[in-house]
Amino acid sequence: MARACRRPAPDRHGLPHSQALVNGLGWPQSPAAFEPGEEWMLRRLILIAATGSLLAMPAASQPDIAATYPNRGVRIIVTVPAGGGVDSVTRIFADKLQRRLGQSFVIENQGGAGGNVGASTVYGAAPDGYTLLSSQPAPLTTNIALYKKLGFDPAALEPVVIMSRLPNVLLVRKDFPAKTAAEFIAYAKANPGKLNYGSQGIGTTSHLTTELFMSLTGTKMVHVPYKGTAPALNDLMAGQVDFIFMELSSAVRLHQGGNARILAVATDQRLDSLPDIPTMIEAGVPDFVSDTWNALSAPPKTPAAIVNKLNRAVNDIIAAPETKKQFEDLNLLPAGGSPADMAKFVKEETRRWTEVIHRAGIQPE
Repeated sequence: MARACRRPAPDRHGLPHSQALVNGLGWPQSPAAFEPGEEWMLRRLILIAATGSLLAMPAASQPDIAATYPNRGVRIIVTVPAGGGVDSVTRIFADKLQRRLGQSFVIENQGGAGGNVGASTVYGAAPDGYTLLSSQPAPLTTNIALYKKLGFDPAALEPVVIMSRLPNVLLVRKDFPAKTAAEFIAYAKANPGKLNYGSQGIGTTSHLTTELFMSLTGTKMVHVPYKGTAPALNDLMAGQVDFIFMELSSAVRLHQGGNARILAVATDQRLDSLPDIPTMIEAGVPDFVSDTWNALSAPPKTPAAIVNKLNRAVNDIIAAPETKKQFEDLNLLPAGGSPADMAKFVKEETRRWTEVIHRAGIQPE
């Protein structure tokens, strides 16, 4: 004969009273203690209560996701072809990150569209720290004003750290009449529209730096855009263009070899490597500072713990004597700082160069 079972009276919510529960956790005394459907309802309540307890857990008590990061290989998407400036810098850090963090950091070059191709890849990657972006300034700052469609939101990428800086310099053909930066400015003012300048392409650092120079000095010169650094420098040496604003690392070899001349550096103080070359500020152009830089970013919503771990590792690498020597050999300046420092810097650079783009009337592609 089947044993009769009395259904517990419901409480004010219509749920079984706690007498059917053990230790307040929602575990039934016996499956027979519930009518059909009550056990399902109770299990649902247990799951909700457990989830709430996890969410209420203090952050310090949650598993440290950075403790085991990385536990497999990391991809670094580089926004230029192999051999470019960003690529060379990234390889220095990839090798040292591998030694420091114990996993491979593999470089994957995805050049194209001013860095937009590689940035789009990282933007759509999982936010787990296993796909990173190493880029020049363009995809993070100026491309938003130079392209109608990017395929990603630069402001949503997680800043990790600025790895290095490359000062820009004023490089003229070897037989240019002016011998100093001050003479160059005077010559340009006396000959409006008669000087031509090369660049690595429309919207590149060399182009925008010259636009900034013209706006600050009231000069006017003719733009000759090239597809990259090499053809622009070849024509400068051949006398086809008069000058170019170029990264120090590319210009210094021509200067030292007598194939072109550096008249000024676009930094706020003189460089240790070129102590006799004045700044453009010294030559009478206030606030004229322009450099390019290499930055490490992560996909949107990458956990702060992972971003901070990468940031600390890169800063330690920058401070190492071995890295300092490598930077000196490549005519690079160290950068570093916190993710917040990078976020602030990128925001300011975006504002500054967007103003230059709009003032120059450069139209987005």
